[in-house]
Amino acid sequence: MRISDVITEKLLARTSAATPEQITALKEESAHLRRPLQYLVVEKELISEKSLIQAWADYAQIPFIELDPRDIPSDILNKIPERIARQYNVVLFKIDKEGVQHLAMEDPDDVQAVNFIQKEIGENVQIYVAPKENILAALENYRGDVNQELNEVIDIQREDGGADSTTVTEEDVAEDSPIAQTVNLLLEYAIRSHASDIHIEPREEYVQIRYRIDGVLKEVNRLPKNVLGALISRIKILSNLKIDERRVPQDGRFKIKVAGKQYALRVSSLPVADGEKVAMRILDESDQAITLESLGYWGKSLGIMKIALTEPNGMVLVTGPTGSGKSTSLFSVLSILNTPDVNISTIEDPVEYKIPGVNQTQTNVKAGMTFANGLRALLRQDPNIIMIGEIRDGETANLGVQAALTGHLVFSTLHTNNAATCLPRLLDMGIEPFLIASTVKAVVGQRLVRRLNKATRQSYTPSEVEKQAVIRMFNLRDGQDFRYIHELEKQAMAEGVGGDAPLSTDERGINTLWRANADDNEDAAHNGYKGRIGIYEVLSNSLDIQKLIMSNSTSSQIQIQAIAEGMVTMQTDGLIKALRGETSIEEVLRVSKE
Repeated sequence: MRISDVITEKLLARTSAATPEQITALKEESAHLRRPLQYLVVEKELISEKSLIQAWADYAQIPFIELDPRDIPSDILNKIPERIARQYNVVLFKIDKEGVQHLAMEDPDDVQAVNFIQKEIGENVQIYVAPKENILAALENYRGDVNQELNEVIDIQREDGGADSTTVTEEDVAEDSPIAQTVNLLLEYAIRSHASDIHIEPREEYVQIRYRIDGVLKEVNRLPKNVLGALISRIKILSNLKIDERRVPQDGRFKIKVAGKQYALRVSSLPVADGEKVAMRILDESDQAITLESLGYWGKSLGIMKIALTEPNGMVLVTGPTGSGKSTSLFSVLSILNTPDVNISTIEDPVEYKIPGVNQTQTNVKAGMTFANGLRALLRQDPNIIMIGEIRDGETANLGVQAALTGHLVFSTLHTNNAATCLPRLLDMGIEPFLIASTVKAVVGQRLVRRLNKATRQSYTPSEVEKQAVIRMFNLRDGQDFRYIHELEKQAMAEGVGGDAPLSTDERGINTLWRANADDNEDAAHNGYKGRIGIYEVLSNSLDIQKLIMSNSTSSQIQIQAIAEGMVTMQTDGLIKALRGETSIEEVLRVSKE
């Protein structure tokens, strides 16, 4: 949407996004370049496009909305023909009991569009403003059921019979071939299902297609075995891989655009017993930085993290198994710290999230670019902040500690079960205890749990048997524990965890629990869940913990001291989020059992 320079200036002043001096300089630059002020302020990251539109909506007294395409009924969407909806970037997303039609627009100031739409659907319309990308994503709903389209294409291929799956012709992998269409539909269906990974796996009699949705693998389709060779070859062509090499693993990457958003697909091929398997990681390149609060940090954990991010030097470590969200946490932290006056350099394997303004380097073992060698090179690049994708050996650990000692803020990840185990792990790598004690500022242990769909989640009163089971699961012992849990839940509620859900506990025990309601969820692939949220424990390196490190104490001793100082463990954080209706008890136990 186009916002005039005069209004943009007012919005900058109202939101305090820029000082009067900055606004004057921007107006001069806008006049010199003959570019709208609106685009300049977004480019210079003084305010995000979404925040600018929200500010305009508040100024114009038009409600702002972000649509979830999964929540828009198709019969309501189709009251406006697709051609018109795309022409004017409008989406009809709800009709309430009073007959009011709720319409989201990119530009509510477009009087011609408003008049035309009202002639089409009537004048009983409530208009909202929504970001352009959000409108484009919602417009993809006109495509209908992508899975049904995919099944139709697969049925055609199945009727072709059992041709040799290893024989691939140029026609098979051409841009307009059924195989190319199949690949496109598989990718689109995965993105619309919010999958993080696609697995194409040859079995003895068919090709299995599985998506990882909210951290859980689900079979979504089976393809005839005769399409395997052409399917893999088409993906290899897109990824710039050798289509005639099937004996060794290969890695590649390609990009696609769906609903106005760009996605990168990281591709890995692997020879298996029944053919060649392909796994693809989906990376949303249009993702903006996520705040720590949105990731699931609250209370003391949030406070420790915010203090650690303001340190001029030292080391912050994030621990957890593969798939626990470590990369996302570091991506968000680096995006928060990414300002024009700091030099941020990273060494990663591989570079997953691209961060504008950050110097990101990928390891290449064949060329001698290991984490250790890359880190040595980074230290000669005058960095303020360094991110090491993973500390895998003593050499990398030692270099990271030395960097933290010499005035750099260092972020990295380790594969340990919890925060307390991380510190003895560094000792095992040969780092001197006094160096660990003096450099490590905070250690984060984390997991990802599926988030309950707030529109369909169900609260219920647990039986006495269930209450006792929860007490045993989370090692709650007596009334003192319940008072502790109750106070934590009240604090979480005050900080917005769980939205408007009522308290689930009192000082005596648990009164309410929450569960997924898969039956009421329109998107069956998510089984009553919608997205994921982190559960965390954040260990602050206090003086007492430094003493324990210096005396070579065990991880259990460090854990006990951290809890005594107020650290909320991962399981307790998960319990609080389950009590607040963010997730379920079953989810917390699924990911946090050791």
